[in-house]
Amino acid sequence: MNPLKRLASQTAIYGVSSVFGRFLNYLLVPLFTYTFAPAEYGVVSEFYAYMGFLAVLLVFGLETGYFRFREGGEHAPETVYATALRFVVLANGGFFLLLLLLQQPLAALLRYPDHPEYIWWVAAILALDSVGLVAFARLRAEQLAVRFAAIKVIEIGVNIGLNLFFIVLCRRAFESDPHSLLGGLWNPAIGVGYIFLANLAASAVKLLLLGPQLRGVPGAFDGALFARLIRYSMPMVIIGFAGIVNEMLDRAALKYLLPHDLETNLAQLGIYSACYKLSILMTLFIQAFRYAGEPFFFAYARQTDARRIYAQVLNAFVIFCVFIFLLVTLYIDLFKFFIGAPYRVGLEVVPVLLLANLLLGVYVNLSIWYKLTDRTLLGAGVALTGAAVTVALLLWWVPVYGYMGAAWATLVCYAVMVALSWALGRRYYPVPYDLKRVFGYLALGLALYGADRLLVERAGLHAFLAGTLLLAAFLLIAFTLDGRRLLRGLRPA
Repeated sequence: MNPLKRLASQTAIYGVSSVFGRFLNYLLVPLFTYTFAPAEYGVVSEFYAYMGFLAVLLVFGLETGYFRFREGGEHAPETVYATALRFVVLANGGFFLLLLLLQQPLAALLRYPDHPEYIWWVAAILALDSVGLVAFARLRAEQLAVRFAAIKVIEIGVNIGLNLFFIVLCRRAFESDPHSLLGGLWNPAIGVGYIFLANLAASAVKLLLLGPQLRGVPGAFDGALFARLIRYSMPMVIIGFAGIVNEMLDRAALKYLLPHDLETNLAQLGIYSACYKLSILMTLFIQAFRYAGEPFFFAYARQTDARRIYAQVLNAFVIFCVFIFLLVTLYIDLFKFFIGAPYRVGLEVVPVLLLANLLLGVYVNLSIWYKLTDRTLLGAGVALTGAAVTVALLLWWVPVYGYMGAAWATLVCYAVMVALSWALGRRYYPVPYDLKRVFGYLALGLALYGADRLLVERAGLHAFLAGTLLLAAFLLIAFTLDGRRLLRGLRPA
């Protein structure tokens, strides 16, 4: 199969679980934002930000390490998998027991002394998900995308179902009759904690479905291989951790950096987090691309035309991301109903966050240089530089500009990382990227967005009509310039 067609088909299948499945999951955002006050939703956002940091640490970069050594040809794939999996299981078991013992002091430290149960619920979710990630990596490496997608969709379905069961059925039953069967399952003191409980149950179901990848693993733990594996993978932890700093530190830090009282800060955090969800389409497409792209880049690296193909991939990726940027920003008057009315005061952050995530996707494409040349320490340096930019700008801008400062900090961070990664890639793994086309499409997207603001706010054109005309213009231009080339690339080889 043509390599671009294979990558596109794999991305589409992962997209079923990532885009469609997680889109269903994100439909819970209206439920949460229409049910809970911004300050309550801020609690959930804060904990999920912490979980983002810990999730990176608890996988130890072994996903990428597994792909690297599986395709290296020096070790049997079963041995690489068994070595990675057994270490992750042992490490996460220890992590869960530690947080279970420390739940009360940690809850007090985070200013939730009345809810120590949040700590061990979150620890259990993280441990289950970390083990699951290694099993999912095996499915990706073996190109079992359909099974991967099916398990993801089932996990999301369980999460959605339990949230609806607790927050809608049980809560309403409690309000009608606290002594009824369903009403007895709702405890107002738990409140947003039911979101964690639903997630925990879904993660457990997922691990059960991954049983064939976890039971009777062929191959034994190889100590010598593990030393090489962890040496390669640990810089990926630094890269991943720095990436989470860039992606989630804003939500973890707003409670502490905003210049208001705790209740108001949590409310602002809730508003920012809810509006962040409106960049869902961009985030989910990038996630689907990552699932398909990482094993593809490693597997195709030995082909003589690999670098030319990688350049074509970036070009197509940017076209699709600019389309998503325009789709959301030009139809923001429709997308805003995705969140409750009290949260819509923060809509101004959406275009900035969409553009920031677009640049993150470009960085994902450019970062192949350090993965394919084993220069993960240099890659970690790029990520750490981005993290330093994020931290500095959050400390500077959030107390002055509020959550808008956090959005701009994210955008600047990813712009810096793209520039650094491109410069280092030119030296260590030069790929003939068509920069004129990449920047041209970015500029076109921003110009059309600016034209929409002028047509709606100054010319008085209806927002839906203006958005439709401008989106059609983008599609026409993209098809004229690259449509035939992309379709040609997707034909069978």
